[in-house]
Amino acid sequence: EVQLVESGGGLVQAGGSLRLSCAASGFTFDDYAVGWFRQVPGKEHKGVSCISVSDRLTYYSDSVKGRFTISSDNAKNTVYLQMNSLRPEDTGVYYCAALRAYGSSWYICRSALYDYWGQGTQVTVSS
Repeated sequence: EVQLVESGGGLVQAGGSLRLSCAASGFTFDDYAVGWFRQVPGKEHKGVSCISVSDRLTYYSDSVKGRFTISSDNAKNTVYLQMNSLRPEDTGVYYCAALRAYGSSWYICRSALYDYWGQGTQVTVSS
């Protein structure tokens, strides 16, 4: 059974940092791409950052470039999202999702492409 479990969300002041973790199980981790998506009420999941686990190629949305870093620890089957210089507009529920990388367009980092989803973790940035 495929499982993705997020952790690390919380409440932080603007300018602060958080590190999100996505622990994966039930599939061959190296064959997949993993993405982080943010959702706010009434809006679709927005791609924040995605990574191809095998070759560590990455994508970042323009709004987080230079502030967020996505990485993977293949030994732990875990993907991280280090979020620095947080802003109030970064607030939302962050979900990790996985997609078999080979032959896919994982790098577009669109939620509709991703097959497996975690339960989400809330990130709130106060001004």
